[in-house]
Amino acid sequence: MYSLEELRHFIKQAARDLEVAREPRELYQPIQYVFQTGGKRLRPVLSLMACNLFNDQVEQAVMPALGLEVFHNFTLLHDDIMDGASLRRNQATVHKKWDQNIAILSGDVMAIMAYEYITNCPADVLPDVIKIFNITARSVCEGQQYDMNFEKQIDVSAEDYLRMIKKKTSVLLAACLQIGAVIGGASRPDAEQLYDLGLSLGMAFQLQDDMLDSFGNPALFGKEIGGDIKSNKKTWLLIKALEIANQGERKELVNLLTNKNRDEKGKVDKVLSIYNKLGIKELAEKLVQSYFNKARKNLNNVRVPNERKSVLQNLTNSLMNREK
Repeated sequence: MYSLEELRHFIKQAARDLEVAREPRELYQPIQYVFQTGGKRLRPVLSLMACNLFNDQVEQAVMPALGLEVFHNFTLLHDDIMDGASLRRNQATVHKKWDQNIAILSGDVMAIMAYEYITNCPADVLPDVIKIFNITARSVCEGQQYDMNFEKQIDVSAEDYLRMIKKKTSVLLAACLQIGAVIGGASRPDAEQLYDLGLSLGMAFQLQDDMLDSFGNPALFGKEIGGDIKSNKKTWLLIKALEIANQGERKELVNLLTNKNRDEKGKVDKVLSIYNKLGIKELAEKLVQSYFNKARKNLNNVRVPNERKSVLQNLTNSLMNREK
């Protein structure tokens, strides 16, 4: 069994060897830049962990795991263009540092590279790996479209929001675990349990982000509290507040969201005051905990000795208790 740090080293070394020292430089430099800005590398590490549950030869999963990370970063690059974002990981986004056309084309190359790496796996599992990835990639695009739709919709239900983050965020975490398990030789039921574990982790992870943006410790969260409120982003917290608020509270929330002349700090303070009155934080914490409980149950159902689950169990616990 490998430790978390050993698995991270595998990914770090593979990322360092990405084939980006090519011409034209304008096409490949942005890709190198994206990977130099870091990131948690959570997805490829999860893939290696899933493989290691069943097999100590995790090297066979390194390239597919890296491919999944390349795909993830490709989606972020294109998301930044669609959102008009200026910063990613405290660095200028690619379309700001270069231009939009370069960002689009570099993203296209990253999508192709993702396929190149993902298909670098044992031949006997290649059809299953490609099938999982194709379904996942399409779902991520569907989730992004739902997210963009929400920007124009007045009423978005909590159910709609959960469906969106499942497609946009959770399915990729789920696929990373399932693909790693398939490469490691897992049975179909075990691979499916790990897929479901990834779905639950992804849901909890995104809902935590929503909650930390409003209620986190700025020193630990790494950014100013209330960014989602300032931008009128339809998070689960806002959607739930609008659903359970009385007529007066709902009217005040709508006014806060639509009044463009209101000072941002005052807006954040008043929205948070309504959240606190409605118990939104507690409701969010309860929902997050329910997803973590599902993830734990899925891991318990995987039919390998408990000692082989310890690394993945510890990572799940650390995600549950994260503050940033």
